[in-house]
Amino acid sequence: MQFRQKALSKLQSPEELELPVRFARPQGRFVLAVTALVITAAGFWALTGTVTDRLTAPGILTHAQGRYLLQSPVAGQVTEVLVTEGTRVAAGAPLVVVRTAQGDRPVRAVAGGRLTALLARTGSVVTTGADVATVERVTDPDDPLMAVLYVPGGDTGSLRVGATVDVSVRSASRSTYGALRGRVASVGGAPQTPGQIAGFLGDEGLAAEFTRQGNPVAVLVSLELPPASDGSPRTAASGTPVTGAVHLSAHRPVDWLLP
Repeated sequence: MQFRQKALSKLQSPEELELPVRFARPQGRFVLAVTALVITAAGFWALTGTVTDRLTAPGILTHAQGRYLLQSPVAGQVTEVLVTEGTRVAAGAPLVVVRTAQGDRPVRAVAGGRLTALLARTGSVVTTGADVATVERVTDPDDPLMAVLYVPGGDTGSLRVGATVDVSVRSASRSTYGALRGRVASVGGAPQTPGQIAGFLGDEGLAAEFTRQGNPVAVLVSLELPPASDGSPRTAASGTPVTGAVHLSAHRPVDWLLP
């Protein structure tokens, strides 16, 4: 009690009342002002700004009609190759000649297009159903390339025709050349099986890769190709693997906080 009375009497002393009052230092006022400014700016952005979600999926550059894998209808030895890769072939045109027990038999193109890969060589032995060539269905040499993205079936509900897409070509440097821009042209109605994808791409290996996590939905993207430049994505050929980022609907950040 004795110490308490001394402390109270000291606080009531006139000498203590005459001491100057200390205000906040200039540094403290600056920090307070900056904090208030940041909070105000964050609140303004949350109310007026927008955030766009993105959906990323693997895909490939191709033409709209895809390609097909030509298989030999007979067994025998390839005695002659009549075409070279990259050339255009007409429907029914002979590509290779196979010598069978019944004589020489030509293997003909099922549909017209561009020969992208020749799998049979002179002297090789083929069996019935063996892969001979891959032909891309191209009716016009000026038909533009498109990107086909394979999106997991459960993620397509938010996709809309016309949505912007950033397409990165894996064989090109994105930091140097950026990404191809495009728009969603169509969204498949149902997931595709490995057989359907292989039938469109003419490649069972790619079909297995795209269906590794389940049967996906095919999303066709029309590309806005930039002028050609050496090494840029514009020079990428059909069959080049790509990754597409689809821009989904935009929303305000404050919507995350509202019920």
